[in-house]
Amino acid sequence: MTSTVPNAIEHADEQQPPITMFGPDFPYAYDDYLAHPAGLGQIPATEHGTEVAVIGGGLSGIVAAYELMKMGLKPVVYEADRIGGRLRTVGFEGCDPSLTAEMGAMRFPPSSTALQHYIDLVGLETRPFPNPLAETTPSTVVDLKGETHYAETIADLPQVYRDVADAWNTCLEEGADFSDMNRAMRERDVPRIREIWARLVEKLDNQTFYGFLCDSEAFKSFRHREIFGQVGFGTGGWDTDFPNSILEILRVVYTEADDHHRGIVGGSQQLPLRLWEREPRKIVHWALGTSLATLHEGGEPRPAVTRLHRTAGNRITVTDANGDIRTYEAAIFTAQSWMLLSKIDCDDSLFPIDHWTAIERTHYMESSKLFVPVDRPFWLDKAVDDRGNPTGRDVMSMTLTDRMTRGTYLLDDGPDKPAVICLSYTWCDDSLKWLPLSANERMEVMLKSLGEIYPKVDIRKHIIGNPVTVSWENEPYFMGAFKANLPGHYRYQRRLFTHFMQDRLPEDKRGIFLAGDDISWTAGWAEGAIQTALNAVWGVMHHLGGTTDATNPGPGDVYDEIAPVELPED
Repeated sequence: MTSTVPNAIEHADEQQPPITMFGPDFPYAYDDYLAHPAGLGQIPATEHGTEVAVIGGGLSGIVAAYELMKMGLKPVVYEADRIGGRLRTVGFEGCDPSLTAEMGAMRFPPSSTALQHYIDLVGLETRPFPNPLAETTPSTVVDLKGETHYAETIADLPQVYRDVADAWNTCLEEGADFSDMNRAMRERDVPRIREIWARLVEKLDNQTFYGFLCDSEAFKSFRHREIFGQVGFGTGGWDTDFPNSILEILRVVYTEADDHHRGIVGGSQQLPLRLWEREPRKIVHWALGTSLATLHEGGEPRPAVTRLHRTAGNRITVTDANGDIRTYEAAIFTAQSWMLLSKIDCDDSLFPIDHWTAIERTHYMESSKLFVPVDRPFWLDKAVDDRGNPTGRDVMSMTLTDRMTRGTYLLDDGPDKPAVICLSYTWCDDSLKWLPLSANERMEVMLKSLGEIYPKVDIRKHIIGNPVTVSWENEPYFMGAFKANLPGHYRYQRRLFTHFMQDRLPEDKRGIFLAGDDISWTAGWAEGAIQTALNAVWGVMHHLGGTTDATNPGPGDVYDEIAPVELPED
């Protein structure tokens, strides 16, 4: 429950090499590619200054634009809302600016090594995120079916919870070769990774997460499956993922994406914003002091894209919300895929029909959050019993429950400073339950639920500002939080991920490249957004006649050696 890594493996060898989230589908070392002194590649001098449209100013779009600029191209970024995408950090009206809420991505695993490259590049700091039962989380309360259990470690919970954790470890070992794959990924043993994964993809593509549990003798108990769904591992309950493909879950556990999370001090949105303003020290064609901001009029991206179509010479023509029409030799689309079906008027000729099918079949998870600012981290006060004797327990804890709130997170910056509570973080059906309610209505329901768990704690008296909330399924430029494949969707995901390899496409289907975390194998993680951005950068470079340095081959150069497993269509 504290980790996705089975206990028998976790401490078997303290000297294990660190893992990276390159994933079993395409085991390419993006962190090495980024760190190499030769850079990501170069384009012919005749192409310097060429404009490339980058549609979407989230992390994927900004990373792609930044790297294209360094090569000497001129990225033109279009953004309908704000720079950052689902790296969205907001403040509280009337409160200290240091109090912020992460409406989207808020916790990042150390295995996100490409992400860490950019975090370090712009000088941001990280700190441990208070997930349930994490080492740095003071305490956790698990409240199921009206029974409340206080814990500082998993050993403090009743035996049934440890039995559930053991069942999950056994399930992974017996059904998914966990220790073997984890070891291969740590050692970057690509042949072994591919051998294990090819077998599992063929075996498990049609299986749900829940079906995978049911097939395990370790999870023959419905009670154990129910507890696992409500409390889960790492970040909490996973029952909202039960209908999804088990392959999605295996990608998370193999890469330890759900473990040892860290948050970005001051908010995750700083990352794309700082990249937008950053002046690279090594840059081609452009003068030193050039940034993405200086390449855009007024330092702002172009507005929302309203139309995409092909014009003569297989060029990509973009119409924006101001009615401005511009034509490009290449474009990168990083917004959520469904935008191509609804918000943007698109030519069918933009993509092959099989890719359109994959875009249409993309399955998004719903997600809601609500935060409130409070005067101090009162939850660290020590509780007393009915006789006034100290219990040694915190008055309130990081909370997992089957009540409406599901997950409650306590976020502080020191004992005497104002703090923030994420009263509720939910997904899928649990998120849809909040959708009709206003922020204040949501808060009232949440306070009622938490009041039943902590009857002696008056949370309301500590609140110092209005709540802020989001339901990503209701955001017009997102329509969902993140992609999660259903059983049988592997082939669709493969089409989307491999789209950057355009030599395999007809000439009249080239020039526009898909990127973003929903194009990646690890959707819902910022690392996937960056990896697909780098794929698209390689694709644009190759499309314009560029090459990588022989000592630093890019993802397209080694594609044939590590291409994702291809399942038969018939």
